[in-house]
Amino acid sequence: MNGQTSRRSEVIRSASEGQRAWAGSWVTLLLAILGFLVIYPILMLLLGALTDTNPVVEGISLSHLSVTNFLTVLANPNVAEALANTLIACGGGTLIAVVVGLLFSWIVVRTNTPFKGVIAAASILPLFAPPLVAGVAWAILGSPKTGLINTMFKWIGLDWRVDFYSMWGLVFVFGIYYAPYVYMFTASALRNMDPSLEEAAEISGASAFATLFTVTFPLIMPAIVSGMLLSFIVMLGIYGIPAVLGAPTNLAVLTTYIFKLTNWSPPLYNTAAAVAIILMVVTGLLVFLQQKVLSGRSYTTVAGKAFRPRSLDLGRWRWFTFGLGIVYLLVVVVLPSLALIVAAFRKFMFIRDVASLFDARQYSLMHFHSIFDNPLTMRSIYNSIEVGIITAVVGGALAFAIGYTIHRTQVTGRRWIDVISTLPVAIPGLVVGVAYLWAWIGIPGGLYGTIWILALAFIARFMPDTVKALSTSFLQIHRELEEAAWVCGKGMLGTIRTIVLPLARPGVIASMTLLFVLAIRELGSSLFLYTSNTMVMSVLLLDYYEGGNLGKTAAFSLVQTVLLGVLIGGANWLSRGAAQSSVARTG
Repeated sequence: MNGQTSRRSEVIRSASEGQRAWAGSWVTLLLAILGFLVIYPILMLLLGALTDTNPVVEGISLSHLSVTNFLTVLANPNVAEALANTLIACGGGTLIAVVVGLLFSWIVVRTNTPFKGVIAAASILPLFAPPLVAGVAWAILGSPKTGLINTMFKWIGLDWRVDFYSMWGLVFVFGIYYAPYVYMFTASALRNMDPSLEEAAEISGASAFATLFTVTFPLIMPAIVSGMLLSFIVMLGIYGIPAVLGAPTNLAVLTTYIFKLTNWSPPLYNTAAAVAIILMVVTGLLVFLQQKVLSGRSYTTVAGKAFRPRSLDLGRWRWFTFGLGIVYLLVVVVLPSLALIVAAFRKFMFIRDVASLFDARQYSLMHFHSIFDNPLTMRSIYNSIEVGIITAVVGGALAFAIGYTIHRTQVTGRRWIDVISTLPVAIPGLVVGVAYLWAWIGIPGGLYGTIWILALAFIARFMPDTVKALSTSFLQIHRELEEAAWVCGKGMLGTIRTIVLPLARPGVIASMTLLFVLAIRELGSSLFLYTSNTMVMSVLLLDYYEGGNLGKTAAFSLVQTVLLGVLIGGANWLSRGAAQSSVARTG
């Protein structure tokens, strides 16, 4: 027995020495790749903000370095207005998202509300619709002249009007669209919280609702803060919703203002780079604040004692909370979907009265025929799928290598790999697009104008999401399984191929699927990197909307949404199959 133990220790020690042998070159390779994907574009973006040269005409130049562009931007009242609008829209949207997300997480996890599964599903459904599609749907619903909501108000005799082409409309759509971020964080925290803490408060005489605000919510404050800051950060970088709802009334936010700068004649690339740097700094400060807040105090709610999350008996009020869930489902899923269907099949969006809305003669497939007669439609679908596949395969492989290095090795330099791979979380998608524009547009024979520049930008943009999605799979694999493979004579690559990869396969498939879906949805990064030959679906959808044809826009929105639904459903099926096969092999 002692001989076997010493033999095992010797093999493990030998494997560790083998790890150290290849560690230097492996870390160097990963840092070089991350430098190419993340550091180089950021440095070029900063260079662009500090120069006055046009990268298209003059290339990249190190002459005339100054902070003039930043001073010009900071003194520009239009930038100040766009920044103020951004903070108001994102701040108001975050407030709504926190209230809605927190309310429904409490309803689902802590109450005896009937049909809680329906409410839970409704709470995350908005995540599956691209932001631009959500903006288009609410534009159809809330247009001041032709909006379906105003048509219904007129029909029932109410002298009310809604106008979603306004700040409050932008705040509302932001709030309900990003409430799922808060829901996911807070629902998980509520499930893991010891109910005895609430019971102690109620024994002391506190009412159920007093306990909610004095014990329950304070104890899950880290989750609330995380969801709140994440929602705010994501809203900062969104282009699609402000472009749809803000453009008709010239309501500019930072993302739409940056894009407008590059569309002027001549394009103001340097000014756009300076504004992008400012947006990136604001986002980075918020990410730092999130980490600072969460590390400032202890919120331990899970101890060694086993417990079951309790359900609060609401009595007759449980039907009221169920009604809230149904209203939310109606507002965030049913109404936008109906709006897209009506606009996609209706010949003309002018609706004289409600009777006209139900007149079958006003509906046809003309908009679908029109978009599929356009050669750009099939090209954009093909390009989107091609970019999605490249992003999923290359990005998934890179995320696997990064995640394995961070979580399964002790190599020197893995901390730097972790930091650089996490850096894009503080860089909005639109800024990634501007950075890659500066990195490659001035280099002859480079990546600009190809599918690959889109794929590389998406890989960099979503690297933190992918690595995080894989982390759980790595942490669930006990190290003794790898040690057993080393004892049997397997090398490092053989151990990864035969042990780690099969066991982590469900997580790998899930992360690659996530990358594929995010790449197809992404608009901000694509705006600066596409050409007529590399147009993707999200950009073509924006072109349809800016062309003023709501029917085509709605029809193409449905095509994109259905395609995403099919892909997500297929991915879930593959993931379940992978999980079952992995269990069968290891059982």
